[in-house]
Amino acid sequence: MENNDYFNWNFFLKKESKKYYFNNLLSFINLEYKNYNCYPKKNDIFNSIKYCPFNTIKVVILGQDPYPNKGQADGLCFSVPNGISFPPSLRNIFIEVKNCFNYKKFPTNGSLIRWAKQGVLLLNSILTVRNGMPGSHKNRGWEIFTNKMIHIISLKKTHIVFLLWGKYAHEKEHIICIKNNHYVLKTSHPSPFSSNLGFIGCKHFLKTNKFLYFHNKSIIKWT
Repeated sequence: MENNDYFNWNFFLKKESKKYYFNNLLSFINLEYKNYNCYPKKNDIFNSIKYCPFNTIKVVILGQDPYPNKGQADGLCFSVPNGISFPPSLRNIFIEVKNCFNYKKFPTNGSLIRWAKQGVLLLNSILTVRNGMPGSHKNRGWEIFTNKMIHIISLKKTHIVFLLWGKYAHEKEHIICIKNNHYVLKTSHPSPFSSNLGFIGCKHFLKTNKFLYFHNKSIIKWT
């Protein structure tokens, strides 16, 4: 049985904040936010762990970096704030959810906070971005930070579902400690350029709930 009472994200943040790479990263981020429009809002950068405490994690979905357009990024991968039009990738995610469970209604709200609060960690590998410039905060330290998060989750918890969509996410598989009986599901990215290469029809949301149910964990209400 898992016992992670001694570990939480605040403990992890405090430990990382003392390291050289993280201080360099914070200096870079502060300059970027001072001189450019960057996303998400500073208060939302760590929303993935704010809404999904360590002890609640059941599923991990990995993204690359936040949406680079104004008003879209909310600190959760693939998610957008309520009232914002669905980006194409998010729309395809909802299409696959609908197909998995034969839902008749399409979601009207693009915020995935409702998933996070059920134990879905919606983690971008890079947590910030400059306006209109995807990948602009790449190789500045975020990947070190989030790779450690992935590894710690896989090391300290059991029976976690990791959803890896697209080549970038697939490259994170080696970080996952497989000895704790995790369930790694891989397919193409949900973007319009690759969703027809495996994502649509992958049944990942259905497979996730079956795995959770089998291991006596509450399933995710994906709607």
